[in-house]
Amino acid sequence: MSGSRETTEDTPRASVPTEANVTEQPKKMNIIYIVYLISALDITWMFLQFSVTPYLAKKLGFDTLWFGYLQTMVGIIQLIGGPLFGRFADIFGARAALSLACSSTVVFFLLLAIAESPAMLFLHKLPTVFMHVLPASQMVVADLSEPEKRADALSKIGLCFGIGMIAGSTLGGHLNTRYGETFTACFGAVGSAFSLLLVLKFIPKTTKAQAPETNTDSENKSKSIFNLGEIIRLMKFPGVKQTFVVKIVAGLPSGIFQVMFSIIALDFFKLKPEQNGYLMAYFGIVSMVLQGGVIGRLTARYSENSLLLLSIAVSSLVGLAQAYMQNVFQFCLIVIPMMFSLSTFNVITDSMLTKTVPSSDTGTMLGLCASVQSLLRTVGPTAGGFLYVNYGISSIGLIQFVVNIAVFVHLLQRRLKKTAEQKE
Repeated sequence: MSGSRETTEDTPRASVPTEANVTEQPKKMNIIYIVYLISALDITWMFLQFSVTPYLAKKLGFDTLWFGYLQTMVGIIQLIGGPLFGRFADIFGARAALSLACSSTVVFFLLLAIAESPAMLFLHKLPTVFMHVLPASQMVVADLSEPEKRADALSKIGLCFGIGMIAGSTLGGHLNTRYGETFTACFGAVGSAFSLLLVLKFIPKTTKAQAPETNTDSENKSKSIFNLGEIIRLMKFPGVKQTFVVKIVAGLPSGIFQVMFSIIALDFFKLKPEQNGYLMAYFGIVSMVLQGGVIGRLTARYSENSLLLLSIAVSSLVGLAQAYMQNVFQFCLIVIPMMFSLSTFNVITDSMLTKTVPSSDTGTMLGLCASVQSLLRTVGPTAGGFLYVNYGISSIGLIQFVVNIAVFVHLLQRRLKKTAEQKE
């Protein structure tokens, strides 16, 4: 059943026009560029709120433990919301999905602006269940890009991430210092409203190619957002389970380091707030260079399986280096291969997963991918805190080294076995 469905979806995809008549390549590219802009703005607003929430939480009497609970709550909410939002995007289209995500961001900032108690600070996190601008943007890019160019197109969203990281961190710091948390949150609400206007003006209702012969299937297919069976169905496509397991297992150790970085910067590196800001800007610059000028060229020259192996191998070496680093200068050197492995790993796995399912299900698949990141953010603070307090920063790096080496050897053996079978 799944095989015939995949053939039906894939065969006429290039020749059948979408509802919005976006089959012309120039028109497709214009929409993709607008999506890149929306993504960069969304990341800008998110990093802008990073300059508000910690200081507001401190004013409201939050200690490190309760702030951790706040972050874990976000991870759990987005873990649940990711697949549901992906289903919503597949059923109602790109414009509806991005409109919902941007509208939720507006509500998020408005609630943050009026947060005057710990309960309100927790309450303002509830809209994050639908705040999935990046997965929705990835869905549009995946729908409108050619399969062989999909990884390159998706990597450009990482470039937008770097731009937004630098702009949001810088803007948020200046606004918060000069005008306070409330004004900064209101600025984020206005900015998110502008993103919403861009969506309504430039994004077509749907960006998916619909084949005439799939109309009967679509009528029989459940339109419920909460249909767990439709979500589980995607796991039955060939290669999906294996790629998801690799994405979770290989991504968990590096995810732990990411969620623990604010503590590492403060406690291990002894960085002051302004120094931490410079380091974040450095992250953004490295990310922009790698995702804008390196990863795209690699995807055009090498296969996705080869790049996946490369990213996991580099990640293992990064973990080993992190285990023995002593100062922030050494970490700045490690950042380059670290960002390369993270960016390549995420882009390649997302691209591989969207290619294994019909185009009508790319939103749900990318929602599941977003849930993997939410899972890492949920588990990461507890696991990372335990490791860091009891065994030090070296334990996190060594675990990353061992886990990624094991995954690399496993994937390499499977690839060699498959190559040998093909030769026979």
